[in-house]
Amino acid sequence: MHTKSIFNRILSTVFVFGCVLNAATPFTIDYEKYTLDNGLTVILHEDKSDPIVGVAIQYHVGSNRETPGRTGFAHLFEHMLFQESQHVGQDQFFKKIQNVGGTLNGGTNKDGTVYYEIVPKNALETVLWMESDRMGWLLSTVTQPAFENQQEVVQNEKRQRVDNRPYGHNNYVIIKNLYPEDHPYNWTTIGELEDLQNATLQDVRDFYEKWYGPNNATMVIAGDINKREVKKLVDKYFGEIKSGPENGDPEPIPIQLTETKKVYHEDIFAKSPRLTIALPTVDHKHNDAAALELLGQLLGDGKKAPLYNVIVEEKKLAPNLYSYSYTQEIAGILYIVVNGFPTTNLTEVESAVHEAFNRFESDGFTNEDLARLKAKYETGFYRGISSVLGKGFQLAYYNEYYGSPDAMSSELQKVLDVNMDDVNRVYERYVKGQQYVMTSFVPKGSVNLVADGSILFPIKEEAIVENVAKEAGTGDMEVSKIPSTFDRSIEPVTGPQPRLNLPTIWRHNYKKGISLYGSKHSELPLINFGIQIDGGMLLDDPNKIGVANLITDMMMEGTATKTPVELEEAIDALGSSIYMYTGKQSIGVEVTTLKRNFIPTLALVEEILFEPRWDETEFDRIKRETVESIKRRSAVPSSIASNVYNKLIYGDHILANSTSGTVETVESIELDDLKNYYTANFSADLVSMSIVGDLNRNVAVRAFEDLVDRWEIKDVNFTEYEMPVPDKNAKVYFVDVPNAKQSEIRIGYLGLARTDPDYYPATIMNMKLGGNFSGDVNLVLREEKGFTYGARTGFSGSKFPGKFTASSAVRSNTTEESVNIFKELMSAYHEPISEEDLGFTKNVMLKSNARKFETLGALRGMIDKIATYDLPFDYIKDQEEIVRNMSVESHNALVKKLIRPDEMIYLVVGDVATQLAGLKSLGFGDPVLLDADGNPLE
Repeated sequence: MHTKSIFNRILSTVFVFGCVLNAATPFTIDYEKYTLDNGLTVILHEDKSDPIVGVAIQYHVGSNRETPGRTGFAHLFEHMLFQESQHVGQDQFFKKIQNVGGTLNGGTNKDGTVYYEIVPKNALETVLWMESDRMGWLLSTVTQPAFENQQEVVQNEKRQRVDNRPYGHNNYVIIKNLYPEDHPYNWTTIGELEDLQNATLQDVRDFYEKWYGPNNATMVIAGDINKREVKKLVDKYFGEIKSGPENGDPEPIPIQLTETKKVYHEDIFAKSPRLTIALPTVDHKHNDAAALELLGQLLGDGKKAPLYNVIVEEKKLAPNLYSYSYTQEIAGILYIVVNGFPTTNLTEVESAVHEAFNRFESDGFTNEDLARLKAKYETGFYRGISSVLGKGFQLAYYNEYYGSPDAMSSELQKVLDVNMDDVNRVYERYVKGQQYVMTSFVPKGSVNLVADGSILFPIKEEAIVENVAKEAGTGDMEVSKIPSTFDRSIEPVTGPQPRLNLPTIWRHNYKKGISLYGSKHSELPLINFGIQIDGGMLLDDPNKIGVANLITDMMMEGTATKTPVELEEAIDALGSSIYMYTGKQSIGVEVTTLKRNFIPTLALVEEILFEPRWDETEFDRIKRETVESIKRRSAVPSSIASNVYNKLIYGDHILANSTSGTVETVESIELDDLKNYYTANFSADLVSMSIVGDLNRNVAVRAFEDLVDRWEIKDVNFTEYEMPVPDKNAKVYFVDVPNAKQSEIRIGYLGLARTDPDYYPATIMNMKLGGNFSGDVNLVLREEKGFTYGARTGFSGSKFPGKFTASSAVRSNTTEESVNIFKELMSAYHEPISEEDLGFTKNVMLKSNARKFETLGALRGMIDKIATYDLPFDYIKDQEEIVRNMSVESHNALVKKLIRPDEMIYLVVGDVATQLAGLKSLGFGDPVLLDADGNPLE
């Protein structure tokens, strides 16, 4: 056992406006690492900033531990470990953690599986009890019915993430052509459905026994802990778990292609062609990995990048592209991905990629270019450890895959130490003249856009068949209980709830009506600030929706004294992130910067806001890119559902629109429209600002004074739009997406404004129905039926009335039953809630407050809510009183008032040929057919 600090003094040269700054940013993460007799590595990190604890367990098992014909097991177990274990009942993992005010989840990739929880510090023992139970006492619950149920959930995840979206199969096609059949990266993490269906219960149990032992994992416990007490708990709960086999770590298996492989696929969801080039590289511990990281960015990231210059700017073949290095435990890939315009021929794109490579060789790059990328990388590193969970993830990952948490520091330093020779060397070795795999994904029927020399790669598409309820198998294995030295069925008692320590918030009122809100958060050398300007899409001309959206894109394309390239370079040189966006009711600026670069970053924000460039060339490019983005989203079933549902709710109100506008409105917009909007609507009295980070109030107030002085007050006219009067009769609508593998369901109606006295009580009331994983709709549709990857209900609202929405993406052949289940569950919710369920709801709402202010982003979000709705600084205490005072009777009254399924809109986006007729069973008449824009069809 040893106690150690990760301490690293980062020395890098950063160029800012021609001046050289020697940046030295120390960081320290203290940790204690020890190993139990059974091989479990435990890392403790003490952080008293907030009364919370994060637990992360990194298992060294991903899909790379599987074998051909037996794929998908690692991902399957990620799901099964949330089902139940010997002493934790069915579906209780989520419920118990939520009941103590925590959150949890897990994830699987090719190299590993991680599980995590974040809880108030008094609930740590509960987490250790549950995590140890699924590490050592799971197999007695791995039965045939449990196995089959999670097969369905996994397949629904695949339908949602792969089958039912544009380019979803691209990763599958690449790895099948890049890696040999016996290579551990030849199959996707989610696996082959046939493999899971053919697997026996013995196969599954054998996989678990081989890979999920304590000696194949690292557990990190980070946060407000007492190390001596934690060690006792770890020994109690994990000490008696038996070790698994000693399997060793996978060795790198690099790929060397002997020829370039070009394949294509006709994508039924794609509206535009996509070209992907995959060049094989190295594993993540290879000496070349750091240089490849920066090479990937140099080739395609930013306006100076050769790929961007040639493909986007000069040849205008695509609105965007990206390139990046993705190194993993066994091998790596350098990706180049180009999303073309609808008529782009991918042969031209491939040729342009090679032209860009030649440009890189002839023009090269500078030390300043490298320094900018390193500064961005450094800022990203700090953002990654800005929470106890983030630290936990990093400590666990680097210990499990690099042998020590210290690698967190040394691997960062490797990137910062990369020089020009390193980048040129890896370019010569892995890119120049090398063989690659290339995929052409084109819209169905557009084979003429496929790159020359490509051959069709067959993909087996799932057929939509009638749903037949399966009888759960019983399995033929004896399921015996696993012994323990103490009674693990006794759930730990949580101690006293930690006191809620609200952050100290301040407000400074400048002249002109501008206020600056702030709070000091000094753990990391980061500053996060934002500026909000009321208006957004609300101030658009209804015939030219999209002007406000284009403005925020355009204002990031240079200033009066800086070209787009120069502005981008200035931001990157500081390692800062400046992002402008348009919402339906406001325009925002979001900024993250290293503390040492706060003042020059704020100066750039001021320049962006008050000295726009209005570059004609960039305007034409952004219009094309926006139109293309709208067209692409129009092919995604989930986007179609959200947009059409919004129109059905808001009717002729301006909030019915997307901030991006439509193809027609965007194409009608001229640059003068943007200038006119900016001149008329960027008014000082519509502005609020907020800042959090390692900065004193007086420093922040002085820093913003120049920006405030420059801002003028204008007479801004907000058009008043009448809210639609909802139809009291339920109606069913259907949008056809032929051959959709899932149906997108949206059910609901016009709801409450955030300012309505019933709004917060409504969010409490909704919790049991569908406000979290343990809600009724999710437990039935996902956990009981296996129809979906997730189902939720919820209220949204702002200064305007929002929506009540029940939503899910379900397997196509379960559409009718799923919609009826939603309706039935909402009707049944009118029965009074039990005292036990109300108690659970109160625990979820009250105890989770302990983890609400940990990160800069979370703290800024709370402050922005205070500024937007003029809330008291301690409004959370008021909300806690509302929760405590809710009774079964008041809960039931809200249900009857706000959940009225017989008055709702029922929208389904899916395969009309197979799913339309069944919706008549709802009893709301014939479904109304709509097009993808929400317009009625004959």
